[in-house]
Amino acid sequence: MLPRNMRTGGCDLPGVESNEVPLIGYRPLPPDSGTPSSQSGRGSDELDASQAEPSPMKTTWYCPLDLSTVVEEEEDGVIYTVVVKQQHGSLNSPMSAMSRSQCVKAGTEEKLVLHLLHSFSMGDSSFVTIFLSTYRSFTSTKRVLDILSDRLENPPGESERSQTRQAFNKAVCTVFSTWLSEYPEDFKSLGEPSRLLRLAPLLPQDSSSAADLRARLLRIAEELSEKALLPEAHKDQTGSTSPSLDASKFEPTSVLGFPGALIAEQLTKIETELFVRLVPYHCLGSLWSQRDKKGREGVCWSVRATVRQFNKLANAVLASCLWPTKLRSQQRARLLEKWISVAEECRARKNFSSLYAIVSALQSNPIHRLRRTWQDTDREAVRRYEELSEIFSDKDNYSQSRELLKEEGTSKFANLDNRLNNKHVNRSNAQGTVPYLGIFLTDLTMLDTAVKDRLDNGYINFDKRRREFEVLAQIRLLQSSCKNCVFTADEAFTQWYQSVPTLTEEESYRLSSEIEAPGLTPTVIITQCPDLSTSRTSLAGDSDSLFDFPSPVNNLLSKLTKHMRSPSVSCLDVDTTPPSSDSTPATLTPSTPTKSHRRSASCGNNPPNNIPGSGPDMRIIRIRMDLQDGNLYRSILVTSNDKTPTVISSALEKHNQDPKQASRYELIQLLPEGKELIIPATGNVFYAMTSSSVDFLLRRKGGNTPLGSQPINTETSATFPRIKAKGRRLVRTLF
Repeated sequence: MLPRNMRTGGCDLPGVESNEVPLIGYRPLPPDSGTPSSQSGRGSDELDASQAEPSPMKTTWYCPLDLSTVVEEEEDGVIYTVVVKQQHGSLNSPMSAMSRSQCVKAGTEEKLVLHLLHSFSMGDSSFVTIFLSTYRSFTSTKRVLDILSDRLENPPGESERSQTRQAFNKAVCTVFSTWLSEYPEDFKSLGEPSRLLRLAPLLPQDSSSAADLRARLLRIAEELSEKALLPEAHKDQTGSTSPSLDASKFEPTSVLGFPGALIAEQLTKIETELFVRLVPYHCLGSLWSQRDKKGREGVCWSVRATVRQFNKLANAVLASCLWPTKLRSQQRARLLEKWISVAEECRARKNFSSLYAIVSALQSNPIHRLRRTWQDTDREAVRRYEELSEIFSDKDNYSQSRELLKEEGTSKFANLDNRLNNKHVNRSNAQGTVPYLGIFLTDLTMLDTAVKDRLDNGYINFDKRRREFEVLAQIRLLQSSCKNCVFTADEAFTQWYQSVPTLTEEESYRLSSEIEAPGLTPTVIITQCPDLSTSRTSLAGDSDSLFDFPSPVNNLLSKLTKHMRSPSVSCLDVDTTPPSSDSTPATLTPSTPTKSHRRSASCGNNPPNNIPGSGPDMRIIRIRMDLQDGNLYRSILVTSNDKTPTVISSALEKHNQDPKQASRYELIQLLPEGKELIIPATGNVFYAMTSSSVDFLLRRKGGNTPLGSQPINTETSATFPRIKAKGRRLVRTLF
């Protein structure tokens, strides 16, 4: 804090009584602007004397004169957050002015619905938009219409011409006009028209907008009546089963005949059309997390369509690379290079959904384990592929992917910084942004898990809905950038894409095993390892003679040094002798081929440490089982009261195992640099774990994998992949 005379220039500031006024900024006055002494007409002697002693009034000081107070007020079933701002007057008008604004924090179901009609007069202008986007989490369309109809039967005001009635009628028209324009499916899914027939006559009679609303409601009521009387004529044709595909007609290598830009353009067309039709509130955690419950098979249909396209594209990449089992490794490498170029073109078109599907398919186990194919793949293509993979790193809650969405979300073109080849992109047409939807689904699922739906007094927590709306608003903003995109369909590629047969995880691994027989060959992934780059000079000079005596480890080191001319190696498999049974995971854990690949990891199962679910009394952790069938993580919310048996039981249940077998497992935290921390059998997991990692492992006591373990049910109908690389840790251990 500055001294008093420095803070205020030696004088009292208007409207401020406190002597502790903080300095915000200052602006020196020019020397010839005049001082109080020169303006008073004093003589030259007095002027010289005043100039000899600098005046404190030669500087203009600024200090905060606006004071805000935030309080909560409860009134008739509603809790308001009230912000009172006090703004002090100027020199000419020393009187202070007060401004008051309030918004709903929580309330009962009925009061929240009725607040739709009063929010405008109370200054809560965003309430209608937030309510219509999120109300399905705590009530239904039928219930909202019933409450509003009851209110319209008893409107406020003494007469139709009163000011109160006019304001009320205007609010009614605004609410229903917004609702019908943005969410017409709410009315069309009512099933029967009785509520609309009751509502239509209650709308205001003295405005053209109300007449238009009434006509629209009656048209929808008529459609519902026809659907009830003639159900066969309105049966959904999309539910019909598609004809089975003849796998013998599938030509996997035909994809090489299509330019990468054309494939990316067609994929972007498909993804954009799906994204524009996406209903944002289908992504809400309270709806999406209940999608697999009995009787809710039809909910979140727009998200399910996006997930199906994601898995369909990942399957197309797998099938095209694995189906022709008789190809030589050099020929199969051309297929990998083709899909890498398609991924680049998708990046140039800001199609992050297709980009992630291709990358995750290339990183899936059936393709990842093809040692000879990756060795024959062009090193420059592999380097570009690794750069694309980094976009979707789950480090810091997908921070890099989020930054790209923030920078390029509403821009016309991608910001490639001349790193990727975008010469095929048509720069004359603006490009929309198709995001990877799994990021938003994860955010909303974690938000729904971490924040209570209701307060202790039973009121609905509307502050939670405001936070959910912030995520939904990002989706809607990206949707607006895609609405004007124009694409031209290519029938040849569409026919090939539709002819791709669907491979199960077992079939994918079987084809991969036919291409390269499985063995005890560890897979090493090296991505810009600093340890290798520093030792490149000493090893690359005489790599062949340095390890010329026979040894499995020296064979590994020799092959590693042959790849040191490239700054990064995507996939390098090395033949070694079988490891001993008592080898510890901390020293060397070979990447055993598995039957489940990462494209089936759930989109909601990647919660990082700094998401809304983490807090002083809770934390989201990721647990996988020590099985030979896969490396699938499941997320668990751990509170300060959870003991080890409880967490193990929850993890077993998430992995479709018997939770009653919890006593046969131990919980291990996976720490950096390959270290492990065994959580005590009866300990408190929240306090026993360290903050350096959120990854855990369930291991059978004794270190043996249980015999006859069944593959994990990964629910591939509604899943997204995750990316994980551990090569740097393995290389550091070897060296």
